[in-house]
Amino acid sequence: MTEKLFGAVRRWIEMDPDAKTRSALAQLLTRAEDSDTSAAEELQRLFSGRLAFGTAGLRAELGPGPLRMNRLVVRQTAAGMLSYAEEQLARAQQGADNPQDLMRSGARKIVIGFDARHQSDEFAADTAEIFSAAGWEVHLFTRPGPTPLLARQVLVLGAEIGVMVTASHNPPQDNGYKVYLGGELSRFLEPHGHGVGAQIVAPVDQDIAARIAALVDTDTPAGAAVGGDSEADTQAGAAKTHPVTDEARSSYQREALELLDPETYPQRDLHVVYTAMHGVGGEMVTSLLRAGGFTVTPVAEQFEPDPDFPTADFPNPEEPGALDLALKAAESENADLVLANDPDADRLSAAVYDDTAGAWRQLSGDEIGALLGRHLLERGPLRPQADGGAPVLANSIVSSRLLERLCQVRGVGHAATLTGFKWLARVQHMSFGYEEAIGFNVDPEHVKDKDGVSAALIFAEMTASLKSRGISLIAALDEIAAEAGVFVTGQVTIRVSDLSELGKVTAALRAQPPAEIAGSAVVESLDLTQDPLPGTQLSEATKTDALIYLTEAGDRVIVRPSGTEPKVKCYLEAVADTPGIDADPEAISAARAQAAERLGQLRTSMESMLS
Repeated sequence: MTEKLFGAVRRWIEMDPDAKTRSALAQLLTRAEDSDTSAAEELQRLFSGRLAFGTAGLRAELGPGPLRMNRLVVRQTAAGMLSYAEEQLARAQQGADNPQDLMRSGARKIVIGFDARHQSDEFAADTAEIFSAAGWEVHLFTRPGPTPLLARQVLVLGAEIGVMVTASHNPPQDNGYKVYLGGELSRFLEPHGHGVGAQIVAPVDQDIAARIAALVDTDTPAGAAVGGDSEADTQAGAAKTHPVTDEARSSYQREALELLDPETYPQRDLHVVYTAMHGVGGEMVTSLLRAGGFTVTPVAEQFEPDPDFPTADFPNPEEPGALDLALKAAESENADLVLANDPDADRLSAAVYDDTAGAWRQLSGDEIGALLGRHLLERGPLRPQADGGAPVLANSIVSSRLLERLCQVRGVGHAATLTGFKWLARVQHMSFGYEEAIGFNVDPEHVKDKDGVSAALIFAEMTASLKSRGISLIAALDEIAAEAGVFVTGQVTIRVSDLSELGKVTAALRAQPPAEIAGSAVVESLDLTQDPLPGTQLSEATKTDALIYLTEAGDRVIVRPSGTEPKVKCYLEAVADTPGIDADPEAISAARAQAAERLGQLRTSMESMLS
């Protein structure tokens, strides 16, 4: 076993193009061969499997070996992805009316973006090199930028593949790799066309993972690529790489500004404090807000991209303390609104001053979703639907049911999807979509993913309009509650010692489903491994390990294992009716208190059930 491990490490060192990770492994190997037990155990940990490629691509800690993010893992992933794409395009060519169209270089395009994390630019360059060597037309961003900017370019360029190198809001030591499909490749795999420009879904991830595994099994060298691996091929390929310059940023800003309605919503008296959370959104968001006519004060300590995130150990705007600097600035600047992006600017958080509490309050993802949803219900779609269909608002199933109820009251279509924007992006005629983890899309015609940049602009427009009428965001939430009812959400998280134990929690609930939760009978349950979401059809791609319980009291409980961490998430929602559209603040406050008390009962019940 030890010699087999050492042999695998030696071969990895031979293939690894990165001197830094080669050196780290070589030092560990030398120590292990000298009978250093700790070094041998570390090598065993690093080589005990392979980083899994899924619908979210890759995401892991940086480091050497097949279970970490590094240049060799990225090159192997790119080569596997290339092999898969080449095979699918060949199949598409066989069935095409004019096969010559799919032989053009324009039908073999990839666009690659990256954030400012450690090695993001290197991973992007490695991916570009692999595809260039195979004769693809490669479009590579010249500098770090937001994820929605990359997602937009997949559509603009008609690219078959989009890659974004980012770990979003993970800790500084992590990096990741997201994959989008578009162009002829996406249309061949999903003929209805709803997935063009969106992230991959099953079984594409599994098929790509199988290609990666096959290449690894054949011991493909680090420099090899399907379609060409010589130095001459690589040099020729480099000439095929087209830089994606700042014109892409300018184009995005022009298109985002088109979303504003200066005639109906001309108000611009709004002072925003903005934090980029050490990420890549600062330049674009502040420029966009100022171009839109709003006053912006950036949080200087967090404005410039910094892969070490020195003021935020966990650079997620939802984390306790993450907005402290922004709230301090808002207090000193007497600002109206705090806006925050996560490091790759695909998420948006907001905070406002609560006069009743006498303090700043961060809004939840569900509150932001309800506010934006109502604004867009009143404005209508910000961009005309491509086929003129009736607009639909959507959210993920683990998000609140408040937007659904509001759509019912207004007579507008609504859809609920599985968790993740890869599913929301595929909702036909969607004019707005959101997920509770502060992901929003106000421009689905142009960006097939969550977009914290354009969402910031429209949130500012909405807030300025409300301010001009003397309505705070807190009061606006009360208006929504008066119209659609009170919905209060929360979570229970159950940690397990190992990822392999995740399925045991839901398996136990399937074996012995609850008849009641917190004293209220369960009147409906769904098992998403065998039941479709309402209004959808079940398929292999949409089967997921999640359980939904609805109670007689109107509660909803969803139990779902995390896809990336050793924990089971339990999403709770309690409801309370309000006296109607004319309900006064006291009545709404009383209804919220009632729902909050019920939420506490649900939390206690589920903690006991899952422990």
